[in-house]
Amino acid sequence: MTENNIIIFDGVCNLCNWSVQFIIKRDPNAVFKFASLQSEFGTTIIQKYGLSSENQESLLLLRNGELLSKSSATLAIAAKLNGAWKFFPVFRFIPQNIRDKIYDWVATNRYRWFGKRDKCMIATEEIEERFI
Repeated sequence: MTENNIIIFDGVCNLCNWSVQFIIKRDPNAVFKFASLQSEFGTTIIQKYGLSSENQESLLLLRNGELLSKSSATLAIAAKLNGAWKFFPVFRFIPQNIRDKIYDWVATNRYRWFGKRDKCMIATEEIEERFI
């Protein structure tokens, strides 16, 4: 399997699951594939790139062997979506440390604001092939 355009997300986070559904609806050409951080693939990637398995507060994008996280991953994903979202990367002019502080604030509070599931999302039959 080529490791290209794979979004790795927190499978028990309601905000993260909503984000996956949001991306799927705006990605009709199926550019992105998905894996939860809790999956075997997600765990392997975390280990391969030397990330802490305890710090699962970031959306990751695996693209051509490079692992993007936080706001950089979010902007790279938005650039590939249909509609006005492809213009979202204009926010790259904001320094990454500032973008990531905002990202971290939302990530730290996501369970409190949006809730948490007991188990990872189960893909429906029509999108099942997009999940690793």
